[in-house]
Amino acid sequence: MTTIRTARDPRWGETFTRLKAMTGQGRYEEVEAEARALAALPRRPWRRRPPHWEARVLATGAAVMHGRMAEALDELDTLIADLEPVGLNSRMLRLIARSNRVVALSGLRRYAEAETEANGVLRELNQIAHRAPVAALEINTLGHLAVVLCGLGRHEEAEAVARGNLPRAKGPAVGVLHTTLARGLNGQGRYEEALTEVRRGTRPPPRYAGGYPDLVAAEALYGLGRRTEAEDAVRRSLADCERQLHPSHPRTGEARALLARITGEEPGREAGGAEPGE
Repeated sequence: MTTIRTARDPRWGETFTRLKAMTGQGRYEEVEAEARALAALPRRPWRRRPPHWEARVLATGAAVMHGRMAEALDELDTLIADLEPVGLNSRMLRLIARSNRVVALSGLRRYAEAETEANGVLRELNQIAHRAPVAALEINTLGHLAVVLCGLGRHEEAEAVARGNLPRAKGPAVGVLHTTLARGLNGQGRYEEALTEVRRGTRPPPRYAGGYPDLVAAEALYGLGRRTEAEDAVRRSLADCERQLHPSHPRTGEARALLARITGEEPGREAGGAEPGE
């Protein structure tokens, strides 16, 4: 935990670098707690990039990745309204918050709103691409958009977005995009291809994608009539979701619904849903 006590402390940059590294390690609860403590410090209103804004963006992003979509969405709406894009840095922070909002909306199955928000973020990133390094945020937002398109039943478009951006993806985004591509293929009934794509993903996936590859693999195996393998995969997915994600994460419900369909324990429906970004 940081020992920063004032907004004038010179260690802000070092602290945020450390918190971002912790986010990459999946330590969402720790990041959120520390970021919220930082956000509560006295503000420096004259700064174009007030540290409390960056802390709030980190805190809400951690909440989204953990899976607290409804709670995070309310806070993101307030944050985005408060965070005036008066300079390039604050504009980027606002775009990060808006990209996180796409994930929250998608997780709540508000897909049409999520698509509108994602496209808005992408347009604005294109406007400032000559002034700021936007590639990572753009790839993440495009990955979110592909998930949203799956939720809207536009699987061919989801495939095109995921496949078209895989060559530019780096790090954990590569495996997540492979999995989302597989989900788009599942929606088209191309189950063998979907299994191939899932297996190309990173193992183990980042914490925010916990249970995602096995869930999509289970969908493909079930589509192929390989029920025993599908049940094993969806049980692994559910175990990962329960171990790594917040109980309210939508993927946990998706895994339970798919398990019920496979085992015939209750009338089911096709699973759908969202993947948070980085």
